[in-house]
Order: sequence, then structure tokens, then C-alpha cells
Amino acid sequence: MEQSALRNVAPPRHRHRFFAYVAVVVGLAAFLLVGSLLHEGLRVDAAFWVFAGLAVLADTPPFVQGSRDENVPTFPSVCFTFAVLIAYGCAPAVAVQLGAVIVAAVWLKHTFWRAAFNAAQYMISFLAAGTLLPRTGTGSIQGARELLSTPNIPWVLAAVVTWFVVNNLLVATALWLRFGGQWRVVFTRAVRNDALPNGALLLAAPGLVAAAYVNALLVPLALLTLFAVRRMTKLAAQRALAGRLDPLTGLANRKALEREVAARLQEHAERAEGGAAERRLALLLLDLDAFKQVNDALGHRVGDRLLVEVGERLTAAARASSEDNLVGRLGGDEFAVVVPHLRDTADARRCAAEIMCALSEPVLLDGLPIDVGASVGVAVYPEHGTDFAELMQHADVAMYDAKGRGDNLAVYAPESDHNTPERLSLLADLRKALEAGPEGGIELYYQPQVELATGAVVGVEALLRWRHPRRGPVDPEELIKVAEHSPVMRLLTLRVVDEAIGQLAAWRETAPATEGVRVAVNVSVRDLHTGEIADRIAAKLAQMSVDPSRLELEITESALMADPRRVLSTLGRLKKLGVAIALDDFGTGYSSMLHLRRLPLAEVKIDRSFVLGVATDPDDAAIVRSMIDLARALGLRVVAEGVEDERTWRMLVAAGCDVAQGWYFARPMPPDRLLDWLSKTAARPVITTK
Repeated sequence: MEQSALRNVAPPRHRHRFFAYVAVVVGLAAFLLVGSLLHEGLRVDAAFWVFAGLAVLADTPPFVQGSRDENVPTFPSVCFTFAVLIAYGCAPAVAVQLGAVIVAAVWLKHTFWRAAFNAAQYMISFLAAGTLLPRTGTGSIQGARELLSTPNIPWVLAAVVTWFVVNNLLVATALWLRFGGQWRVVFTRAVRNDALPNGALLLAAPGLVAAAYVNALLVPLALLTLFAVRRMTKLAAQRALAGRLDPLTGLANRKALEREVAARLQEHAERAEGGAAERRLALLLLDLDAFKQVNDALGHRVGDRLLVEVGERLTAAARASSEDNLVGRLGGDEFAVVVPHLRDTADARRCAAEIMCALSEPVLLDGLPIDVGASVGVAVYPEHGTDFAELMQHADVAMYDAKGRGDNLAVYAPESDHNTPERLSLLADLRKALEAGPEGGIELYYQPQVELATGAVVGVEALLRWRHPRRGPVDPEELIKVAEHSPVMRLLTLRVVDEAIGQLAAWRETAPATEGVRVAVNVSVRDLHTGEIADRIAAKLAQMSVDPSRLELEITESALMADPRRVLSTLGRLKKLGVAIALDDFGTGYSSMLHLRRLPLAEVKIDRSFVLGVATDPDDAAIVRSMIDLARALGLRVVAEGVEDERTWRMLVAAGCDVAQGWYFARPMPPDRLLDWLSKTAARPVITTK
């Protein structure tokens, strides 16, 4: 909402105090005006009517500096009315200014109380300035000659300063009561905005009086100067407006959106302080899907037309929901929508879904229907941020969360934010720990994997552990969430691979009990997008003289879906090297039979979320049996994660599962404790089934 519109309504905050102030100012002005009329009367000549007519004409309409949302109006009538003050006295000047205020109020659609206050502020300013001017005239322009003589010029300048200061004191106090804040800051801003335009108009007044003394017909020439100033101001306003619009779509740009959010948040805060029902504001951030493909296939010109059409559709949908909604384009294929006056977060989600419906139909360009998909992130004030920057950041997080989940809509959730200050600090500490080597507190624990048919330990999974110098042990899941979306993940993976292969080499020399035991290492999707991981593993295995079959890499289903072509290339190199590949968290992603058939897999690992319910939930038991049957039909080894009791163990054996790991067998442990455990733990009995 424009600040000018806010100033034209009754303030919700300090309502009684504000209107009491307005009443006092209006009453004081009326009292002083009556006193001035009784004391001076209205003595005028023909030149007076020239000044009066030009004053009214000059404010048809007033003009605004910069832009209307900054609300810095300039009233050229001041130039002529101050000239009247010099030549004819306070009462005539106030009368002329009152007429100009009425004209301006009509043009600007002011309410009665605002027009009355504006008239009163000018009356008091003129009356205060008039007390410094010696009354040497006789109600005619000829009588002002002595007032403009050299000895009296300082008094004229003092009157100019007095008018300026009193006027801004009255206005600043009203703005302070209306908008709040520090009075000194409000007054300083008012003076800064008013100094150049009104200062120039006031100082031009003596020149107009001197011109009228020569010939009153010279005074209207000032309108040419005012016209030039008005024209330049209009051009400046147009440039300012263009600076807040996207040149391609004509929508609001980032700067305009930021100003809109700031104004709306101020409005919400005032409503809350005034006791009104608390409302919410939502910032929707929308990113088109596959827009790059449109540009590449059809050219940038068609892409631009698509953006224009999308902007028009979003605007129509947003305005259909509420006229107060504002749609903007941030750049590229990113759009934003400001939605004020919402009840709650659920209302924000509903509104976002309605706006997204605008993109459900294909866009027809040159007879070619183009499907426009998009993902939108929603951040809500005040739950998700208290200013534009914070809301924008969290809406961006929500948008990428939606993309990552294959959805088209997501509301910000802190757990999806990988860029909180705490996580960024933790990420920086993790990098330092990796660079510090063994002293950084990062180490690998190993959890045994037991062959169910024999009870023998056939492998271990390497699990990351980090003891933070201040926070203590860091949760492994939190650690991965912090690292996986940053370049630090690469450093972490290389560290784990190096340490696991180094551990295999050390066990070969010192621990015969680990003979034939493979080590499984988790790698992320980032690690599989380049051939670096395959090169690093090959070099490290050769350096340590470790059999490649002793190493196994665990990948997730999401890694396959991210970029199957590049992932398959890297996995093919690892298979040729002799490294086994396991599909981790099987059943939680989007794998298809095609992926399972094409991938060089050695085993699949059933996610613990299914295994935990095998003994208690018939549905989980049926799902696990189906996974085992599918994997065995494809010739893959099956590993069950999360085995925590004997009943689950026996059911997995009966279902034909090959290997299991979990707390029932052993918790993750450091290498030295693992060796002790291996030496003390006898092979579990074989379970036979009929």
C-alpha cells in the first residue's frame, strides 16, 4: 500500500492522540487567523489577484518528487502565497493559501480532516513567518518596495527559515504520531525531503514581488519555470517507476516487491498494535520447470513471449484472489507474488495452489502448445521471517524443497533449510575438521553385517562419527544434511574412502579375523556425477595393495534418479575395477525394474523403516518378503538393516534374506573395539527352515 494512502486514513495506532493533535493544530490556526484578520484586515490591489490566481493555478495539480509511493508532494502555490505575505501581510497570504489547499485536496482526493490539517499547517507557518516581517506596506505591491531594501533582506530570509521550520515541525509531528518511530528521525527526513523544493520556491518569492513592482504582467512568466520543473519532475517519476518494473513483462521487479512487502508489514504491525485481528502475509516464489529447454529448442524470443504470458496468467489469478496481491518478476524464469491479509499458513498454501492453477493449461505460441510446469515456495510472515530478505530466503528454500520432492508446492520448514546460521557455522567447523586430519575429531565406526545362514561376519558398514570441540558428538544424519548440498561433501567422501581403504590395509597385516570381510562405504549423488571418485578409489586401492572386492560402495535410489547417464558411467568404471555396488535404502525411492536390471549391482539393502515392522506389521512383512523375492530373482544379495530382536532375525531367515545388520548383532564401534568383538563373538547358530 502506498504511504500516501496510509496517510489518508485514520491511524489505528494512537488514534485519539493523533486526532487530538490534528484538532489542536486546526483550532490554533483558526484562532490565529481570526486575530490576524481583526488586526490587519484585507488590503489588496490588482496585483494581489494576479498572485492569487497563479497560486491556485499552480496547484492544479501539485506534483510529487521521485514517485508517489515516496509521497513527497510539492505545492508550487507556496511561491506565490509567500510573495503575498511579503507584499500584503499574513491575512491575505493565508486566504490565498487556503484556496490553493482546497484545490490540491480535490486533486489528491484528501479526506476532510487531512485537508483541514494541511490548511492549518500552512496558516500557522505563514503567521509565524509574518511576525518577522516589518509591515511597511499599505496593502499594495508598491508598498513592498521598502521591505525588499537591503536592510530588511535578513528579515525576509529569517521569515523564509521560520516558515520552513514551523511547517516541518507540524508535519513531522503528525507523521510521527501516524507512523511511529523516533521523532528526531522523522523530522530529519521531512527536512531533507522538503529542503530543496520548498526552499527554492520560498526564496523565489522576493523575486516575484520585485517583478510585480516593475510590472504585474511579468509574474505569470514564473509559470514557465514551474512548468519546466513539473515536466522534469514527471520525467524523474517515470524513470523511478521504470526502475521498479521488469522491462520484459511490465511486472514489479525486486525493488518494487521489497517496497511493497515493507509497506504491508508496517500495515500488519499497526493493525496488531491497534488491537485488530492478527493477519498473515505470504511471499510466494515461483520457478518455471524446463524453461531452459524451451529457450534451447525454440529460441529466446519464444522464451520471452512465454514469460510474458506466464506473467499475465499469474497476475490474473492473483488479482482474482485479491486486488491487493502483487505479482513481480525477479529475473530469468523466477516470479514472486505478495499475498497480504491471510488468516494462517493453511490459507497461504490454499492461495498459492489457486494461483498455480493458472499454469495448468498449456501456453499456445505460434500454434504450438507448451506445457508450463512450475514449483512454488511459500514463506509466511511472521512465522518464517519479519522482513523481505528473510521471507525471500525462506521462500527460496521452500521452492527447492518442492523441486527436490518432485512436488509443485512447499511451505517453508526449518528442517528443510540447509543454510541456517547454525548449519553454516557447523559446515565451516566441519571443513576445518576435515582439513585438520586425525586431530579434527572425525573418525569411522564400523557395524558388522552377519550372514544369516551361517552367523558369520561377512562385512562391515563404515559409519561417520564426529565429535565437535564445543557441541560434542554430532548426529550423523545432521552431519550429512549439512554437508550434502555443499562442496564439503566431496572432501568428506574422499576422507571416508581413504580411511576405509587404509583400514582394510591395516587389518590385512594385523587382524586375520577380518580376512574376507568387506567394508561398505556410503557415497552421495554429488560423488557419482564425475569420475573423480572412481579415480581416487583406484589410486588408493593400488597404493594400499587392497583387493577391490573388499570394498563396497552404497548408493541411494535418489542418486540414480538425479542423472542416470552420468551415474551409470561412474558405476560402470567401478565395476570394471572390481568394487561391489549396493543399492541402499531399497524401497524408499523411485527405482524401477529397468534401473535394477541396468545397474551393475551386487546387493540391495532393505531400508530399516520396513525391517523394524517385520515382526509386528503384516504389511511390512509382506513388503520385505516381496523385496527379497525380487532381488533374489535378479541374482542380487539382500541385506536387511535395522534388525533389533531375535524374532525379526528368524523371520528374515525364513524369508530367505542373505545378510543383516542391526543392534541385535552389534552397534557401530571403532576399529579396535570391532577387533575385540570379532575375537570374542562366536558364530551365531544356523537356523534351518522346513
